[in-house]
Amino acid sequence: MCNARCVKSDRFAPVESGTVPDVVELARVVAQQRAEMDRLREQAATSVVMERAKGVVMALDGSSADAAEEILHARAKAARRTPLEECWITLGELTPVRPCAEASAPGPQGDGAAATAATDAPEPFSAPDDVADALSRLGRALVHVDTHQTLARCLLDHLAPDLDAESVMIYVRRRSGGGLELAGHAGIDDGLASRWRQVPPFSGVAVVDALHSGEPRWLEDFPRDSARYLLIGEPPERWQSRVWLPLRGGDGSDVCIGVLRRRPGVFTPRERAHLRGVVRLCAGRLRSFTSSTAPVRKSEADAVQSLFAALPVPAMLLTPVVSSSGDVEDFRVDAATAQAADLLGGSSGDPTGRRLRDVRPDLTDLPVWQGCLNALTGGGPYDSEPFAHQETVDGALELATYSVRVTRLEDALVVTWLRHASSDRQEQRLAELQRLGNIGWANWNLSRDEASWSAQVFAILDRDPADGPVRLDGLPGLALPEDRTALRAAVEALLREGLPFDAPFRIRGGRGVRHLRLVAEVVADAHGTPFEVHGVVQDLTARRRAELALVESERAILTQHDVLQSERVLVARLQHALLPLPDKVIDLSGLRVEVAYLPAQAGIHVGGDWFSAVELPDGDSLFVIGDVAGHGVDAVATMAQLRFTAKGMVSTGSSLTGALSRLNSLLLHTRDAHGTATMVLARYHAADRRLVWAQAGHPPPLLLRDGEASYLPRPPGMLLGATSVPYFEEAEHHLEPGDRILLYTDGLVERAPENIDVGLTRLADAAVAHPEDAPGSLGTLLDVMLEDERRDDVCVLDIRVPREA
Repeated sequence: MCNARCVKSDRFAPVESGTVPDVVELARVVAQQRAEMDRLREQAATSVVMERAKGVVMALDGSSADAAEEILHARAKAARRTPLEECWITLGELTPVRPCAEASAPGPQGDGAAATAATDAPEPFSAPDDVADALSRLGRALVHVDTHQTLARCLLDHLAPDLDAESVMIYVRRRSGGGLELAGHAGIDDGLASRWRQVPPFSGVAVVDALHSGEPRWLEDFPRDSARYLLIGEPPERWQSRVWLPLRGGDGSDVCIGVLRRRPGVFTPRERAHLRGVVRLCAGRLRSFTSSTAPVRKSEADAVQSLFAALPVPAMLLTPVVSSSGDVEDFRVDAATAQAADLLGGSSGDPTGRRLRDVRPDLTDLPVWQGCLNALTGGGPYDSEPFAHQETVDGALELATYSVRVTRLEDALVVTWLRHASSDRQEQRLAELQRLGNIGWANWNLSRDEASWSAQVFAILDRDPADGPVRLDGLPGLALPEDRTALRAAVEALLREGLPFDAPFRIRGGRGVRHLRLVAEVVADAHGTPFEVHGVVQDLTARRRAELALVESERAILTQHDVLQSERVLVARLQHALLPLPDKVIDLSGLRVEVAYLPAQAGIHVGGDWFSAVELPDGDSLFVIGDVAGHGVDAVATMAQLRFTAKGMVSTGSSLTGALSRLNSLLLHTRDAHGTATMVLARYHAADRRLVWAQAGHPPPLLLRDGEASYLPRPPGMLLGATSVPYFEEAEHHLEPGDRILLYTDGLVERAPENIDVGLTRLADAAVAHPEDAPGSLGTLLDVMLEDERRDDVCVLDIRVPREA
């Protein structure tokens, strides 16, 4: 079965299958495809950094995504940096960094800290052009760094040519304890690394001193420095000059990077500027490190790697990397054979110790990712569909077919590749394209006026393979009219000037409008004349629809949030107008009364808790506290009815039980016939200090007397709105000087899922433990009772009988 069709003119004879030119052409096409995939992986990894930096700018400035991108580009241009460098610096400066606050020129004493002014953030500096170019290269290299160890190797590769750096050491100080741990190193042997892996937090060690002061330590005079510090090294004179550069890591740890040189002498202003730029870039990379990327212990890693080195098949050992939410977000490669490294992508280097998604950013889009997750959760071994892979055998390129098998080994995964023999190269190429997912290759031979497409391109363009492929200059005719001009201009520029392009366009087919992408470039002969065009067609419809759906969802959420927030503001204003709170302690009938009202912190609706504390015409006082079921406008309206009606009834001579019965009837005949409420009505007779009270399904008042707390026995009383024939009784209690009565709503004592009796006991204990009598003491009691988030409104009346003089 062939996965491509060819169109040729009558001027040229077809190339017979199996001839040498066919093999060379096939190898060239596959090589171009692989180079394009490497470029796309590099672009994907870089895009992650760019998007994270844009998110930081959006969060700090409140700007849109497009505006954040413009801000980053403007900063980069102003500072003569690349956009990627600016992104690293933006990510790094989320946490204050004091990496290199040194003077512009090194001092002869060797310790730059004494001759510099400390700053909280690195000042902008103008680096020489060669330093700027080096920092630009480092910014690109940091995209592939995800551990302290790989960072050390990357820095040594970067600094060795320009600064004669021989070794790089990275120490980390965790928040638990003050000791330092060697988290990454390059240019030193394992024995030395083992002996200096732990550094106690003692003075007299340069790296500790640098972290403590937050400023770099420039050790440029070995005799003087060795007298002042305990220097790392065996022997320490191996490194005649060194510098320790402190900075803040992304996991909350203090990090110090050491650059050690064999040659003596000071660090020149150019070298200091170079190191300052290096530290600013590394700060952004370190923020993405987490504790889940900690390397396997050396002894274990050596044993596992030795075992895998002896395996004759491509294989690797993966350990899951778990996010803070408990989900598997990646896998760490603990060991891998050389063949596995080649199958993962030989240009990425040795994958051992790195995250799998760093090696293959497109991994989550492939079926093998879900296969790994299923195998890890006990779903059994996973076997992939066969796919094609280009490899070098005896100096020649060949296509081989492989399949992947994933097997669980305790809490890890063992991944192996099985090589299949196949002579059908076109079928192998189809398998590879299917594995990549909705991407197809296209080739146009300009000299022979021929075109060949993979089967996937026909499927993407909704074109019948029997009609054959379309000429390159005819491809814009397939696009929607509004996209044809731009696509035609890109094609003409490629054919006329050899300019590659990456062009989006849309087509209309049997499945509706499709969003596509065409990437194409020209291949020239030895004389510079274009003779072939290689292209990749990708279907982006699903991604585009997801982006549009996400935008619409976010817009709907924002609209709904605005509506609900407006309702909350309206109801809160209405409640405040109907239930004004006194701003100080009030005196009623010789009693001192303090009021507190605290709205719920969870949700956006205002509740129906309320109170009344008024002095009656005969000199007595009326105290009412209640709680209407529900939230929002209806609850506030019902609260207002009950509050003002209860006060009016008692003021005009109604008994407490009579008032409750009438309020019950009022609630039954409101618009919301299913509304309910609880309430306590209490009348204080000042002449003989009697408190007469009745309740309707409400928690009882709390009495504090002589350092003891007790709840008043509840007289019978039913929930308002529960029945048309309620029954209420009154109770009477004589108060004494120094007594304290608390009336409250259930939000003060209820905590799901515990029984309310637990909350009542907690309130009694808290009131006894905090017997303060000064104004404002109610706030102390509320702080003790409401330590966690309030899920309901809280209303409290604190009534005190003054002590007799």
